[in-house]
Amino acid sequence: MAEGVIKKLVVDRGFGFIQTTGSGRKSDVFFHFSAVEGARFEDLHEGQSVEYDLSSEAPNPGRGKGPRAISVRPK
Repeated sequence: MAEGVIKKLVVDRGFGFIQTTGSGRKSDVFFHFSAVEGARFEDLHEGQSVEYDLSSEAPNPGRGKGPRAISVRPK
């Protein structure tokens, strides 16, 4: 399970980005509102700490999209 901080929320479109925390290079991870567990998407806010798992599937193969978070849970 990875940890991060919500960097940006696009509430009207139902997605956001998590900035990874911990050692190593910092990167952003996409998440969709359907991946949120234990809270409503509308209750999340930028700067909030979360835990998440990374999907082993690419969301849009061949389109240059990065990693996608699943099972996003507020800390």
